Amino acid sequence: MKKLISAIIGLLVVCGLLAFGANHLERTSGSTGAKVLNLYTWGDYIDPGLLKKFQKETGYHVNVETFDSNEAMFTKIKQGGTSYDLTVPSDYMIEKMKRAHLLLPLDKNRLTGMQNYDSRFMNLAFDRHNRYSVPYFWGTLGIIYNDKFVKPGSIQHWDDLWQTKYHDQIMLIDSARDVMGFSLASMNKSMNATDPATLLAARNKLNRLSPNVKAVVADEIKMYMIQNEAAIAVDWSGEASEMLASNSHLHYVVPSEGSNLWFDNLVIPKTAKHFKAIYAFLNFMSEPKNAAQNAEYIGYATPNAPAKALLPKSIRNDRQFYPSDETIRHLQIYKDLSPAKVGLYNDRYLEFKMNH
Repeated sequence: MKKLISAIIGLLVVCGLLAFGANHLERTSGSTGAKVLNLYTWGDYIDPGLLKKFQKETGYHVNVETFDSNEAMFTKIKQGGTSYDLTVPSDYMIEKMKRAHLLLPLDKNRLTGMQNYDSRFMNLAFDRHNRYSVPYFWGTLGIIYNDKFVKPGSIQHWDDLWQTKYHDQIMLIDSARDVMGFSLASMNKSMNATDPATLLAARNKLNRLSPNVKAVVADEIKMYMIQNEAAIAVDWSGEASEMLASNSHLHYVVPSEGSNLWFDNLVIPKTAKHFKAIYAFLNFMSEPKNAAQNAEYIGYATPNAPAKALLPKSIRNDRQFYPSDETIRHLQIYKDLSPAKVGLYNDRYLEFKMNH
């Protein structure tokens, strides 16, 4: 009898340990029962105050991990092993992720705020009928200049950057598609051009810009421009917004001949596990007051129409960051290109950087 009792006690102990281990694994690996949401996003791309508010309202804790490029995000999700519930790819990357079967379709019956999004930013070519994506932010590629060094209004077009008077005064964002893209736009070519001769011509034109280029960098552009250490920069609108807020001498221009119009959208990767938390978060971020708060914090343009109406007039009426429909008609959305074509862009871009 004692042996039987000992065996039963031992069995109960083993079962208890297994249950504890399973519960621990569930909480740490991100299974459906845990009160968490695993968000994989760009750095500093959501107001921390909103994360606290979301947790207080719903009880879901948001774990945030960041990436610095669409390509890095794609690779990590494709490799698997990490249970991300939501991520924030750009337009062309959504196309690529769909083709690679890395996304789960949205359950529209669980979404409560889709009617808040401006129709101009819905049903776009990279995700027809928004089967996979919810709009998050949008913006442009443009030119920032400092009126302490540049006459106000004298820079309006991409070709203005090639003027010899701007020798060693221009900062460029370190991005192959964007740098090659504005060179193509300056030639009245598509920013999605893939013809080798056209890309070579764009590279050659960039080589002629090299004497004016002070540096090709990333986040450091903000410091240089805010501290009046450079006269001109090419960067994204949200980064420009942060610069302008810190230095009244800075201005942002989207060349009228064309530039990039980009969209970042929330999507559900195939690694997702916490579906209740996912839809709670998507609905929370679709609420106009929350979207407006996020837009003020981040500095990029919100696609949420009621949220835009809640923004201060100085923001919502600023044509630098909310351009007119006429300007938007001249902007181009990047398309997902084949690996070979992406390699061609990267090769021409690296040749320019080496020349610089």
